[in-house]
Amino acid sequence: MNSSFDISLEAELSLKRLLPRLEEVWRERRVPPDGTHAFLVRLLEYWPRLFEHLFELYGNRYDFFYHLEQILLATARCWIDRSPHLKEVDLRRIHQPDWFASENMVGGALYVDLFSENLGKLQETIPYFQELGLTYLHLMPLFAVRPGANDGGYAISNYRSVDPQLGTIEDLRSLGQKLREAGISLVLDFVFNHTSDDHEWAQRAQAGEREYQQFYYIFPDRVMPDLYERTLREIFPTVRRGNFTWHDGMRQWVWTTFNSYQWDLNYSNPAVFRAMLEEMLFLANMGVDILRLDAVAFVWKQMGTSCENLPQAHTLIRAYNALVRIAAPALLFKSEAIVHPDDVVRYVDPRECQISYNPTLMALLWEALATRDTKLLRQSLGHRQRLPPGTIWTNYLRCHDDIGWTFDDLDAAAVGINGYDHRQFLNQFYTGQFEGSFARGVPFQHNPATGDMRISGTLASLAGLEQAIDVGNEQLIDQAVCRIILLHGMILSIGGIPLLYLGEEWGMLNDYDFVKDPAKAGDTRWIHRPKMRWDYLEELESSEHSGEGSLRKRIFTSIQQLIALRKQLPAIAGLQMELIPLKNTHVLGFLRSHQGDRLMVLGNFSEHPQQVEGNTLRTAGLGRFFFDRISQREFNTSENITLEPYQVAWLVRS
Repeated sequence: MNSSFDISLEAELSLKRLLPRLEEVWRERRVPPDGTHAFLVRLLEYWPRLFEHLFELYGNRYDFFYHLEQILLATARCWIDRSPHLKEVDLRRIHQPDWFASENMVGGALYVDLFSENLGKLQETIPYFQELGLTYLHLMPLFAVRPGANDGGYAISNYRSVDPQLGTIEDLRSLGQKLREAGISLVLDFVFNHTSDDHEWAQRAQAGEREYQQFYYIFPDRVMPDLYERTLREIFPTVRRGNFTWHDGMRQWVWTTFNSYQWDLNYSNPAVFRAMLEEMLFLANMGVDILRLDAVAFVWKQMGTSCENLPQAHTLIRAYNALVRIAAPALLFKSEAIVHPDDVVRYVDPRECQISYNPTLMALLWEALATRDTKLLRQSLGHRQRLPPGTIWTNYLRCHDDIGWTFDDLDAAAVGINGYDHRQFLNQFYTGQFEGSFARGVPFQHNPATGDMRISGTLASLAGLEQAIDVGNEQLIDQAVCRIILLHGMILSIGGIPLLYLGEEWGMLNDYDFVKDPAKAGDTRWIHRPKMRWDYLEELESSEHSGEGSLRKRIFTSIQQLIALRKQLPAIAGLQMELIPLKNTHVLGFLRSHQGDRLMVLGNFSEHPQQVEGNTLRTAGLGRFFFDRISQREFNTSENITLEPYQVAWLVRS
């Protein structure tokens, strides 16, 4: 079976052998003959691709066809369990495959307990999401987790049980339905690289069950771990050196890429693939619209490699994608790959992940803000923003995680920047150590051996609002607010789904009290995960404001208005973006176009007024007179245009 013809033939023959087993499932579950048509049509369409991917991963195993059968039967049973309403959503999205690429898509992310205590109360806040303009809601991990330290919910004990403090699985199902009725898509994390050490599979492995010990990477001594360590990097060096943890109970070593209580799953075992498929489709049947695939770069291991971004990791995700297209085609994947830009984009494909975080854009927007220069941002955007048709970026400024400076050193060198030195500067700047810095971030996972560091901090504190309030300088406060609005003006217009980490719409500052909680004190990322202040909303509704209340209202209403404006501009749909070749590198300029609509975006990344050449804008935008939808001002490109400090302009032809 080495040629594509042989694989195609074997795929056809294997499906013929398996169809009678499907008939048994239909009879067992009392599915009428005319009720299987949609499933079988999609099965025939995606089977050749699915077979090829699974054969690539597991075809060298003697029990390959047994596991192939079990995977197919699990998929069929999950499809049978899918509600009639969700099957209707499947059909709608099959006929509208680009539904997620609209200018109406605007996302928000939150921790349920920090935002509204539990799922029931979160359901009551749907009007707030609508008022802000959200159509996409990402709930950070809410499933049952180990007690104590749990990596912010990413050490999952049970994928089918909600943390009791947050509610029940029925509460989650109800919330998904209510969000859909409100026009808001539900996004959840699928943590599939690892489980918690108290997950049932891990507990059974600890009890000595060989079947479940093969669900993980467990070694009796240091021989194999030491061989692997030669080519692995350390992800959390301040937590634990190396990638393996000694387990006293088993007297063995366990592969733990992240924290010692997060056990990496062994996907070279097809039983693990099938088990996680069932968890994935269970979540799909809860009404989830998009699954964020956590830590996609790490899911496959191979001796002598970095065990990151291996070809088999892509094959694994593509196999899951094909199975979802068969059983729950309304569901989309979003990749979380905070790796080199060249590797990030390799996960983005309609056959793999239709959506991807855009970590390079996030990092370079902050880089441009620190340097007051857009040359590195332009260099990257010039060849890294494009994606394959049928896919899209998720653009964000802050999230639950840290900021890593994931730009390409070759891009930096092309504009005269030394990548290593520049990262050291950015670390100094955003921790407030660089003279003249406005930022108030804190280090995360500093590795003195390599100089690597990431940055924690809320958007407002990183943009200078914390420092400005501390010194009581109104001019600095105004500059910080303008930086916040500028950054949002960029992600809301550059192409893709903008994602706000909720609380940032109020300009919330660093929460230094996180150190009072022993379970959080060792993780500085909690500094930018503050608890929602609902009294801010009461201030918004009040007609009288002064001081901080007025400041919060200004930030909220500015972001709210930008979101509303975005939805009026069809040019923002899709990913068509063209840089404007401005001579002034303090300013970023680009054109958005879609089906005849055009939008010109300008952003001044400096605290000083900046001029841009009118003739360049005229020839790029094909016109002399433009109207800024944000400031409501007219621009005449027969002369140079002045942008105020940190001004963002969305220009349409008058």
